[in-house]
Amino acid sequence: MLTELDSAIRTRLQNAQHILIASHVRPDGDAIGSLLGLGLALQAAGKQVQMTLADGVPAGFRHLPGQELVTRQPAPGFDLFITVDCADLRRTGEPFAALGKPHINIDHHVTNERFAELNLIEPDSVATCAVLTEHLPAWGLEITQPVAASLASGIITDTLGFRTSNMNAAALRLAAQLVETGIDLPELYLRALVRRPLTAARYWGAGLSKLVSEHNIVYTTLRNEEREQAGYPGNDDADLINVISAIEDHAIGMIFVEQPGSVKISWRALQPGYNVSLVAKSLGGGGHQAAAGADIPGSLDEILPEVIQTTVKMLNL
Repeated sequence: MLTELDSAIRTRLQNAQHILIASHVRPDGDAIGSLLGLGLALQAAGKQVQMTLADGVPAGFRHLPGQELVTRQPAPGFDLFITVDCADLRRTGEPFAALGKPHINIDHHVTNERFAELNLIEPDSVATCAVLTEHLPAWGLEITQPVAASLASGIITDTLGFRTSNMNAAALRLAAQLVETGIDLPELYLRALVRRPLTAARYWGAGLSKLVSEHNIVYTTLRNEEREQAGYPGNDDADLINVISAIEDHAIGMIFVEQPGSVKISWRALQPGYNVSLVAKSLGGGGHQAAAGADIPGSLDEILPEVIQTTVKMLNL
């Protein structure tokens, strides 16, 4: 039986003809997977769909079906605006600043600001792709093999290969449903979590050579010039935070990634009992209890000590 929210979303999707879907800047696997998964399902239902990411699709996800359809700028003429995997509207980036309130907001971040007309937010879900896997059939949309490949990639990346602390039987059942469409799960896993370009490995080297351990935190920095020297084309950390998260005997892992005019910070709780989303939220970011992030305007040298001090104080480290 349809819930009231599912019924409302289904009606909006059925009545729309030109649909715009957006996700956040510096997109990860869950952002890309939910964008493509929903977009391809709507296209298969006969809708005209714009799938838009301000930063485009990173090289590591260009094997996914439909990625070539993703644009960086929204075009006018849409009659339904949907965001996926965005805790707040600002995270979609500058191209979407003037579009106003989205019609539908689909997410799993506990810090979601519920900024749309209809908000499907499930913080207990392991990924926005898991939310979509569960709800697409209720909206009259089919999970075909291309749709399943995108949704599975989002679940794989957000759970680090089914090994985050929020993994549960329900998430595994959803993943099994996707596998039953005929997707190659081992290949998707390999591409999402294992394979990395040489430039990313060189970029990692710059960060790993500067690891700092203090206040029960292990952290490092990545500067603009190090990204250029490594030849890494992205403006993220190349998933170095996942390597830092494997370091034992610390409560918190962090990485500071220099951007033009700002610093991107990622937190990971390496032990149970720490809610890093509270720290990120206090600094204008958001996320989950065990994984969160924020972008702070300013210089790396000024921001780093202040953020470390805030983290230590808020988490009683």
